[in-house]
Amino acid sequence: MKIYQIPPEDVYIELKTSKEGLTDSEAEKRLEEYGLNQIEEVKRKPIIYNFLANLYQLLALLLWAASILAFISGTPQLGFAIIAVIIINAVFSFWQEYEAEKAVEALKKILPSSAKVIRGGEEVVVLASQLVPGDVLVLEEGDNVSADARLVEAFQMKVDTSTLTGESKPIRKVSDTIVQDDEVIVGFNNLVLAGTSVSSGSGRAVVFSTGSETEFNKIASLTQAVKEEPSPLQKQMNRLTQIIAVIAIFMGVTLFLLNVYVVELPLSLAFTFAIGLTVANVPEGLLPTVTLALAASVKKMVGKNALIKRLSSVETLGSTNIICTDKTGTITKNEMTVRKIWIPHEIIDVTGAGYEPEGEFFHGGVPVSHQEVRELKLLMRSATFCNDAKLIKPEGPDEKWKILGDPTEAALLIAARKNGFDWEDEMKKSPRIAELPFDSKRKSMSSIHQKHGEKNHYGFNDERNDERNDEKKEYDKNIENGELFDSETNPEGFEQGSKVAYVKGAPKKIIALCKKISVDGKVQTFSDEEKEEIIKKHDELAASGLRILGMAYKTLPDDFNDFRPETVEVDMVFLGMMAMQDPPRPEVKGAVEDCHRAGIRIIMITGDYGLTARSIASEVGIVGSECNIIKGKELDSLSDDEVKKVLKSGSNIIFARAIPEHKMRIASILESENEIVAMTGDGVNDAPALRRADIGVAMGITGTDVAKEASDMVLTDDNFATIVAAIKEGRTIYENIRKFITYIFAHETAEIIPFILMVIFRIPLPITVMQILAIDLGTDTLPALALGMGPSEADVMERPPRPKKERILNLQVIMRGYIFLGVIEAILVMSGYFWVLYNGGWQLGQSLPFSDPLYMKATTMVFAGIVTSQIGNLLGCQTTRTSTLKVGVFKNKWIIRGIMFEVLVVLSIVYIPYMQEIFGTTSLGIFEWLYLISFIPIMFFAEELRKYIARRVRK
Repeated sequence: MKIYQIPPEDVYIELKTSKEGLTDSEAEKRLEEYGLNQIEEVKRKPIIYNFLANLYQLLALLLWAASILAFISGTPQLGFAIIAVIIINAVFSFWQEYEAEKAVEALKKILPSSAKVIRGGEEVVVLASQLVPGDVLVLEEGDNVSADARLVEAFQMKVDTSTLTGESKPIRKVSDTIVQDDEVIVGFNNLVLAGTSVSSGSGRAVVFSTGSETEFNKIASLTQAVKEEPSPLQKQMNRLTQIIAVIAIFMGVTLFLLNVYVVELPLSLAFTFAIGLTVANVPEGLLPTVTLALAASVKKMVGKNALIKRLSSVETLGSTNIICTDKTGTITKNEMTVRKIWIPHEIIDVTGAGYEPEGEFFHGGVPVSHQEVRELKLLMRSATFCNDAKLIKPEGPDEKWKILGDPTEAALLIAARKNGFDWEDEMKKSPRIAELPFDSKRKSMSSIHQKHGEKNHYGFNDERNDERNDEKKEYDKNIENGELFDSETNPEGFEQGSKVAYVKGAPKKIIALCKKISVDGKVQTFSDEEKEEIIKKHDELAASGLRILGMAYKTLPDDFNDFRPETVEVDMVFLGMMAMQDPPRPEVKGAVEDCHRAGIRIIMITGDYGLTARSIASEVGIVGSECNIIKGKELDSLSDDEVKKVLKSGSNIIFARAIPEHKMRIASILESENEIVAMTGDGVNDAPALRRADIGVAMGITGTDVAKEASDMVLTDDNFATIVAAIKEGRTIYENIRKFITYIFAHETAEIIPFILMVIFRIPLPITVMQILAIDLGTDTLPALALGMGPSEADVMERPPRPKKERILNLQVIMRGYIFLGVIEAILVMSGYFWVLYNGGWQLGQSLPFSDPLYMKATTMVFAGIVTSQIGNLLGCQTTRTSTLKVGVFKNKWIIRGIMFEVLVVLSIVYIPYMQEIFGTTSLGIFEWLYLISFIPIMFFAEELRKYIARRVRK
C-alpha cells in the first residue's frame, strides 16, 4: 500500500516510529542511512575552471603562440604585452560567464533552516537538513514544510502549495486515508510536501521522504537536467573567432615564409613581423567590447523593468520570433473586478474598478441592493462564505485597500461590500463548520455553515420583507405541527436542515450538479432546456472577456457529517453567476502591434477558459476574428507532429486550460523547429519550461524565487510590454555589435596592409606590434563601446526577425568593414606614412633602422592616422541605413566621450617620453596633425555616401 492509503494510526508502524518520535540515537542512525535532507545538486566544475577555460579558447591559444614566438625572437616586452592581452580578455569573458543563473541556490533558500519535531517524546527544534524518515513533524500556522510527510493529525489545516502546483489558493489538508491509487502524489490532501507552507491550522505528520527523494527535489532535478544551450550570439562569436584564427594563422605563416625565402630576412626579424601580422589580425578588444556593450544594455533594461540575468540573453531576445505568454497579470492587470451578475433570469451591472470597494449595483439603470432582490442576497452569501480571501482596510488616506489570498475571491468580497452585504456579521450568525477546498479536477469549492437561529438562510427578516416573512412563519408553524415538507413538496423553497453548503466553481460544472434553481425566491425544477439557455448566457459573457463563477447551495440534514464532494456537491440549487473582468493593460495593445510589425508571433498559453482568453487576446490584438482554441485535454491527445501542424497553421492560436507541463512541451516542439522562443512563467513547476525556452521570462511580482532563478529575464512589473521593449533592445544591441565590429575591422585592414606592402615593396614596416596593441586595447575600446551603447534606429521594430542561421559576420559586414572602410583607411594612413618619409629624404628601397628618428616619425604618423581615421569612422558608423546627419552626429553622448578618450590616449603615446619609449613613437608637428585631421571628414562622408547609395538602391 502507498503511504497515503494507510490509516493514520498505522503510519507509525509503517515508518517504524511512534507518537513519541524517534530517539536521538535512532535519528543519527537513519541520518547515516538516508543522508542529509537537502537538494541533490548536479556536480559542477569549480568556478576557477571557468576562468581557466578562457585562457585556452581559440583566440587565446593563438595569442599564446604569438607570445612564445616573441620570447624566442628576443622581444620579451612584446611577449609580456601579448600575455597581458590574454589575461584581460579572460577576465572580461569570465565576468560574462559568471552572470549565469543559480536556480539550485534559490531552491535551497525556499527550504527552511529548522523544523519542529518530536524526539524521545519531547518537542525539539532541529536543523531541516537533519530530518530523517520516521521523524514526527509538528506543524503550525506559518511553518514551512521541510520534507515529504504523511499527516496523522490535522486541525483546520490549510497549506500553501503554490511552489509545487502553481495554485495560489491554500489547500485544505486532512489526515484521512485516500483509497485511490495514483503515482502523482502532489494533489493528495493527506500529504504535506517539502517546499510548501502552513497557511492556517495545525497538525502532525510523519516524514517518509527526505533529500533527493522529495517531490521538491524532483522538480529541482528536472530544472537542472535541461541542458543550457549557447545563445545565438555566443554561437556567432565562436564562429567569428574560428574565422579570425584561420585568417591570422594563414597570413602569419605566409608572411613568415615570404620574409625568409623571398625577402631573405633573418629568422628573428621574420618571426617578429609574422607575430605582428598575426596580432594585427586578432581584434583583441572585440570580446571585452562585446561584454561591456551587453552589460551596458543590461543596465539600461533595469530602468525599463526588465532584469536580465545573462548578458548574452539581451541579444537572444533580439532574435526572438515567438512569444509564448500567459494572460493573467502579463496581458492583464491582475486586478479582478466583478462586472456583471446573472440571477434567474436577469443581468445586474456592477460599477467601480480595481480593489477599491466603491461602486453600485444597477438593474435596468436603477440601483439595487441585496435587500431588494431575493436571489442577490443568497448569491452574496455563497460568494463570501465560500471564500478564503481577506480585505485589509487602508490605514492612511493615501493608502489603498489590500488583499490577502486569491484575487478572484477578493473580487467577490469587494462586490459584496459594494452591494452593502456585511458578510463578516452574517458569518458570525452562520459559522463555517467544514470546507471542501477547491480542486482543479472538480473545479469547485464548498463551505458548510451552521444556519442561524431562525433557520432562514435567505435572511429575509428586515421590515421590507414582511410579506415574505409571513410566508416563512407559516412554513415554520407547519414544521412545528409535524407537517414536514421535502424539497419536492416545498414550492416556496424553505427546506429543512440546520446546515447549508454554499458552493462556487466553474459554471458548467456547477450547473451540471444542480437539480433545482431558485427563481424569485422559489425553488423549482432545473430543466435541461433552462440549463442550456444559461450555458448560452455564460458563453456570451465569457466571449466578452469575463471570467465567470457559478454559485449554488444545498441544505443539509441536522445529523449530516459526511462532508465529501460526492455527498455535498450533488442535487444542489443553482443561484446564479458572477462575471469578473481582469482588464488588459493599456500599453499591451501597442506592444502587440510592435510585435506584428516586427514579424513576431504571439501564442497565449493560459489556464483560463478559452472564450475568456480569446476575448482578451482579441481586444489587445493578439488574435483576429478567427481563432483556434486548443484545450489542455485536446493538447494531450495530439502527437508532437500534430502539434507542429497546429503551431505552423498561423498566429491565431490560444492554448486554454493549460498546465505547466504543456508549456514545457510547446517550448520543446518549437525549439525542434528552430524557432527562438520567449516563454513566460511564475511557479516552480514553470521552471523546466523557462529553462527549455531560449528566453525564460519570470514574473517579478507574482513569480516564485525558483521561477526567477530558472529564467533568463525577470519582469519587475509583470508586464507583457516590457518583453517587447526588451526585444527591441535585443535587436538594437545586435545591430550595435555589428556596427562596432565594422568599426574594429576597418582598422584591422589598416594594420594588415602595411605588412603586405612591406613584403611587396620592401619598405620599412609602417607600424609596430606595440602600436597595434595600443590601438586594439587602447584607443579603440571606449569608442567601440560608444557604438555598442547607441540608441535604436527608427525602423528596428519594422524588420522581420533575424534568421537563426544568419551570421553576425556576414558578407555585408565584411564588405563594409574590411573592404570599403578598411581600404580607404589604409590608403589614408599609408599616404601619411610616405608623405613623412619622402619629406625626410627617404628613397624607395632604402632601409631604416627601428631607432631612426625619421622611421619613428613615419610609424607614429601611421599610428595617429589610424586613430584619426577611426574618429571619422566612429561618427559614420552610428547608423546602418539612416544618415547620421539626420539622426544627429552627437545624439549618442558616449560618442563625444569616446572621441575625447581616443585623443587623450594618442596624445599621451605621442608626446609623453615614457610612452614614446614603450611604443616607439615620437612627437608630431602642426602640419602633420593638419594632414591627419583631414582623415576625419573623408572617412565620415565616405560612409555617408555608401548609406545614401544603399537607400537609393533599396528604393
